[in-house]
Amino acid sequence: MTQSQKDEIDFTALPKIELHAHLSGSISRQCLHEIWLKKKAEGKTDLEDPLVVMPEGKHDYDLKTFFPLFSTYTYRLIDDAWSLRYSTLSVLRDFAADGVVYLELRTTPREMPAAGLDKEDYVRLVLDTISQYEAAEPPASGPGMMHTRLILSVDRRNTLPEAQHVLSLAEKFHSPDDRNVNVVALDLCGDPSAPDIYKFAPVLDSRAPRRRLIPTLKTTLHFAEAECSSSDAELSTLLSWQPDRIGHVIHISQTIREAIVARGGGTDEKRPYGLELCLSCNVHAGMISGGFEEHHFGEWWQEKDCVVVICTDDVGVFGSKLSNEYALVAHHFGLGRAEICALARRGIDVIFAGEDEKARLREIMWT
Repeated sequence: MTQSQKDEIDFTALPKIELHAHLSGSISRQCLHEIWLKKKAEGKTDLEDPLVVMPEGKHDYDLKTFFPLFSTYTYRLIDDAWSLRYSTLSVLRDFAADGVVYLELRTTPREMPAAGLDKEDYVRLVLDTISQYEAAEPPASGPGMMHTRLILSVDRRNTLPEAQHVLSLAEKFHSPDDRNVNVVALDLCGDPSAPDIYKFAPVLDSRAPRRRLIPTLKTTLHFAEAECSSSDAELSTLLSWQPDRIGHVIHISQTIREAIVARGGGTDEKRPYGLELCLSCNVHAGMISGGFEEHHFGEWWQEKDCVVVICTDDVGVFGSKLSNEYALVAHHFGLGRAEICALARRGIDVIFAGEDEKARLREIMWT
């Protein structure tokens, strides 16, 4: 791709779909700093300044340092209604300013005991914040308003009763009429070294009795993101749950690859898998061998029986906005304007929203 070809694409202005953004991981360091300043002045935190804990320019968090960053810092700072609402609004504004027109934001419901909030309060507050944002905020410069839906995550470290509670919350806040903000899906995430994901089948298997009662509630799974969670036995089990999308898709055998492709090739009644691929996260965290040019995006993006969607994962940690992820793809894999626009548009097919929203996106996304 020549420099003149790259100059034809304004990656920020490009209307984009984001499907793999974690709420807590998407909070900018500046936003965390602002929350810390307020709480420090009020004597409500003894934490260090986040700009010291997570200095600007540091993005090399691997799977050993990534998860403790949240349990020992972020969750301790974002621990009440004000900080949750403030940080959620900041995340929404950041994605909208980057040209995102449809966002599926995922979060693990958390209790905030000191603030008197249980997990249901947490989910309701996030949903209310999204609704208020969409009602009050003018569209960012670009093609139109960003619409946001929520995905509730089951952490691999959860017990089955904890996972069932997440499902109960999804049932409570899901609506088949998805023209308004609601919970659209469940996710499996968390430390991939946590064992025994098989216990979650009653919650995440689309064929399970409770799940069959709500066919419009979708499923996405973190899939093969680390070698320790990528045996054929585990991945075959995850695919048997018939998820709608899978994320990362790094450490897979040829057998698993063929199974992923086969569904889109017509051997399964369900539509092709959506593959949520996150380049900067995978490279900076050492989840793949080599740099961007070795990323498995190159193996998947032209696969007609899957739908590849470029995503950020945790932009607050890894420091790469969605517009930059598209720029990386264009640079390292030689995609021109037409290919970039087609890549962005194809994600419409695997969003967890109805035909009205898909029609809106087809109107505003570039061809």
